[in-house]
Amino acid sequence: MADAALRLTALAEELLGTRFPVRIRAWDGSESGPPGGPVLVVRHRRALRRLLWRPGELGLARAWVAGDIEVEGDLYAVLDQLAGLVWDRTPSPAAKESTGARPLPPARQGARAHRATRAKRLGTAARTRLRFLLDPVHHSAARTLLRWGGPLPPPAPPAEEVPRRHGPLHTKHRDRQAISHHYDVGNPFYELVLGPSMVYSCAYWKTGPGGPGDAVVETLEDAQRDKLDLVCRKLGLTEGDRLLDVGCGWGSLALHAAREYGVRVTGVTLSGEQAAYARKRIAEAGLTDRIEIRVQDYRDVRDGPYDAISSIGMAEHVGATRYREYADQLHALLAPGGRLLNHQIGRRPEGDESAYRLDDFIDRYVFPDGELAPLGRTVGTLEDAGFEVRDVESIREHYGLTLRRWVANLEAHWPTAVRLTSPGRARVWRLYMAASALSFERNRIGVNQILAVRARPDGASGVPLRSRTWN
Repeated sequence: MADAALRLTALAEELLGTRFPVRIRAWDGSESGPPGGPVLVVRHRRALRRLLWRPGELGLARAWVAGDIEVEGDLYAVLDQLAGLVWDRTPSPAAKESTGARPLPPARQGARAHRATRAKRLGTAARTRLRFLLDPVHHSAARTLLRWGGPLPPPAPPAEEVPRRHGPLHTKHRDRQAISHHYDVGNPFYELVLGPSMVYSCAYWKTGPGGPGDAVVETLEDAQRDKLDLVCRKLGLTEGDRLLDVGCGWGSLALHAAREYGVRVTGVTLSGEQAAYARKRIAEAGLTDRIEIRVQDYRDVRDGPYDAISSIGMAEHVGATRYREYADQLHALLAPGGRLLNHQIGRRPEGDESAYRLDDFIDRYVFPDGELAPLGRTVGTLEDAGFEVRDVESIREHYGLTLRRWVANLEAHWPTAVRLTSPGRARVWRLYMAASALSFERNRIGVNQILAVRARPDGASGVPLRSRTWN
């Protein structure tokens, strides 16, 4: 009798210490769990072996990218139900009590402490697995995974996973590799996901979501055009100004600023594919005399001063260790009275900031070495570098709307997306964007536009007394 799904549900509830909220279908065709909703499909036993060797988020991510697990139905609903339940969940005392776990006797506590000391010498993956196997809460679950998961050794990670990196964070060479992993996956793929605007940052919507029934009626292209224009208005661009666009992407902001505001733009990116695409668009628009696109690290820009600097969705790649250097460099490149518009995803502050780390899935598959900072730290660092922060606007809800449009684009053209990249890469993007949309909607992360100026020597900022005229 096929009963793998029932046993998987029991196993999940043993591990989590609570009712598993999603229906499961197993490789033998059996199903278990709440009827009528989306279904988590475990297509292969190999998924269990992945979880045994990397319990938690990375094991689940590898199973998803490899196609060992998938979702039938509403992906957002499944992610929403599992958020905070599966990813990086530490069993509470109540959860341990519910599984019948008992404290270890002193002798066994000593033996466990000795094994834990040995584990410190192992790599992160081995430590994670050893803690899982030694934890009395998980011991029987681990035996079940060993029995069901099939023969060892563990499955190799999917080809889309970034190998473990070594050496200092955010050197120029390492940053180039990280940017290439994320952006050099083929411009046709980004055209499919982003649409004609080719803007890979939060759009600026006029309608919704004021309430559950609100509808968004404008197109993604209109909302992205409005975001580009919002940036230009906040920067106070006028004809003849010099604009530096740090992390210029596929050139959309450079094109809009040059065409609509008559400015001269220098765009820098570390992605060769982005630069080639942007240059082609600029040539077709007849704006090569106003826009220059460079494959260049922002740390190597030396031809200031600029009247304005835009950094839209780029600072997430800078890293905590380099952020002051980033702020100092941009301040030095601005002319007195010049403005900076820093558009950046931010996270909630941690009680212990030293414990912060990027999610394993994001780090290994999406943004290698990316880091999010709390808004307060970003503002403080800009001020420490000499900027006067004049305005901060949160546009968090706008990003949830934007990401849902990108997911819809991807899902509507799924066979093409797979052909342009790989099945695993397409699955990475679907999961990443859907999970990110929920994170913005549930206020787990935000996105902020920070307008800052380099004041003139006499203290004048050049910002109007009533500055929010851009809205």
